Amino acid sequence: MTNEAWGQVREELIKRVGKNNYTTWIEPLKLSDLKNGVARFEVPTIFFGDWVQRNYADHIRTQLASTGATVDRIEFAVGTAPVVARPVAAAARPAAKASRPRAADEELPGAPLDARFTFDSFVVGKPNELAHAAARRVAEGGPVTFNPLFLYGGVGLGKTHLMHAIAHELQARRPELRVLYLSAEQFMYRFVQALRDRQVMDFKELFRSVDVLMVDDVQFIAGKDSTQEEFFHTFNALVDANKQIVISADRAPGEIKDLEDRIKSRLQCGLVVDLHPTDYELRLGILQQKVDFYRSQYKGLVLAAGVLEFLAHRITTNVRVLEGALTRLFAFASLVGREITLDLAQDCLADILRSSDRKLSIEEIQRKVAEHYNIRLSDMIGPKRLRNIARPRQVAMYLSKQLTPRSLPEIGRRFGGRDHTTIMHGVRKIEELMTIDSQLADDLQLLRRLLQG
Repeated sequence: MTNEAWGQVREELIKRVGKNNYTTWIEPLKLSDLKNGVARFEVPTIFFGDWVQRNYADHIRTQLASTGATVDRIEFAVGTAPVVARPVAAAARPAAKASRPRAADEELPGAPLDARFTFDSFVVGKPNELAHAAARRVAEGGPVTFNPLFLYGGVGLGKTHLMHAIAHELQARRPELRVLYLSAEQFMYRFVQALRDRQVMDFKELFRSVDVLMVDDVQFIAGKDSTQEEFFHTFNALVDANKQIVISADRAPGEIKDLEDRIKSRLQCGLVVDLHPTDYELRLGILQQKVDFYRSQYKGLVLAAGVLEFLAHRITTNVRVLEGALTRLFAFASLVGREITLDLAQDCLADILRSSDRKLSIEEIQRKVAEHYNIRLSDMIGPKRLRNIARPRQVAMYLSKQLTPRSLPEIGRRFGGRDHTTIMHGVRKIEELMTIDSQLADDLQLLRRLLQG
């Protein structure tokens, strides 16, 4: 069978098994030959061949036969060694298998990596510089210095980008390493499928034979008791074997509701790094990098001065929204044949700009002021009147009045049920002091900038 014919079969298999299953289980197959009614494929691992034999061999045989080929049997081989489907009870392999050398082109069946998400395309700024440095260290593939590396932050702040970048870099630097990247949802799905098909030993063999395990969005296993149990044991087995683990989530381990305490404790044993919300400088840097790409795609388009600065100031939600806005802007300007001006940006992106208008909460102001002055949030709203607490509290009252539409009574309720006259006194006190206290004036300016992005 020619490669062209096999390519047609693969296209049909995408429709039959779905894109995700195709990418994971069909795409890595290499048709070595088809003769005497036997189709032979090369596969990355014995486990991989077993899985495809049990779950997709019939689909493959049917589609091969539809091309006119005679196919009585499908065989899989790792190199020259044939893979024979095994009974579940015999699926376990010796522990030594985990350390066998891996061919440079062998891949574990994990989630596909995005070619765009590399370290070169990651824009570094103060909000993410620690996370970037930690990811770089892991990607060097040297001795495990912190395990796990736990990256957390809100949507669109770069967690997944860094995870993919680590995997890309490890594949380039250390091709012999067995690197497995997938989402927590995929981990759970595969575990449930293994339970249903009575292939738990195969599941354990796969996940405990890796050199680097990378699990994205681990908060999705919270509350899933059986999956958490298996994740815990997999985690322990890999750490005990000195294998690197990289985890991401949308919040810190201790803040993930319904995640077992023993897992939280394990996740906190390594390096826990927060990707902070982007600041103006970082957003502008991301836009400037993207513009270089779009200019090569949309020849002749003129970008007026101030447009990128405007977008970086107004769109503060997350990087995905920011990049999407720039993509839309360039596409629209290209279609209508106009220069990209501020007016065009405001018209084209009106819906994004409306939804991105930042609505500060009093709680957010209290948190930021408490962090700045290094006091506890509970003291901010509590009864203590010590000067080192009272002054930051008044600063937070002043900023709440200036930056939110809340009334004085509403602000008072958020500050431990204080009377509106207390809030009024605090606001006036700060207004008086800021004219004579340059340090306080600087603090207020910095806090405004931090709060307003």
